[in-house]
Amino acid sequence: PTYAGTLALMRPIGCTLEGIACDGEGMIPENLQSKLEELKAKGIRPRVVYTVPTGQNPSGSTATEARKEQIYKIACEWNLLIMEDDPYRFLHYGTDPHPKETDISDWNRPDSRSLFSMDTEGRVMRFDSLSKILSSGLRLGCVTGPTALVDRINLHTQASNLHPSGVSQALCAKLLHHWGQDGWERHVKKVALYYMKRRDVFEALARKYLSAYAEWTTPSAGMFVWFKLHGIDDTQQLIQEKARGANVLLLPGQAFSPTNSKSEYVRAAFSTASAE
Repeated sequence: PTYAGTLALMRPIGCTLEGIACDGEGMIPENLQSKLEELKAKGIRPRVVYTVPTGQNPSGSTATEARKEQIYKIACEWNLLIMEDDPYRFLHYGTDPHPKETDISDWNRPDSRSLFSMDTEGRVMRFDSLSKILSSGLRLGCVTGPTALVDRINLHTQASNLHPSGVSQALCAKLLHHWGQDGWERHVKKVALYYMKRRDVFEALARKYLSAYAEWTTPSAGMFVWFKLHGIDDTQQLIQEKARGANVLLLPGQAFSPTNSKSEYVRAAFSTASAE
């Protein structure tokens, strides 16, 4: 499964999409390797690997450093570009429960190397976002990668939306200069702890009420939980016929399928729901 917004972008321009299995530690390298071999046997040459390595939308999984190294190695062997879409990197808080108030000053966000930091061949395009850590309404992000590819993105931007909002850019620039590096680190720590506490409350309630009906992996980053429902092979119908009428806001797994396949999963978000 992958971010529905990316699918909505890629499908109209005719991209051929293939899904790669993932688990609680993100994309499974062995499945990527077998899929590449399968496509080669069919005479198909893939070009790009797209991944959301931290707090993945929708699965909530976070790739380990070892997984990233394996994926990068495979990309090198098969001459693939990697699109590392990482808007939740600064919302990485780990699987431990929220620290006590007296221990917050000693708590630090877990860290791991990005795919971009591993890149020695100029094949990784990294995408970051301020939407999850400052304000979603700013609609600002940035891309880091090989100059030739970034230049093409700039040309496309000039031909599509001209440029991002100047007001948003000015606000962010002023704020970041005011904060400095230390202020930035203090802010993202607060944001990570905020989502960590929400994760703890949400999962405690899920364990209490949903354990008999679903299974899931505890997210260590981001704001999503990926529920696998017991005895349901198509959650699209469940959401349309029952959940919506009960004012339960969940997204069916099919919405995140590159091949638009039926799914036994639903995505829940704990970003806005109150503890009550």
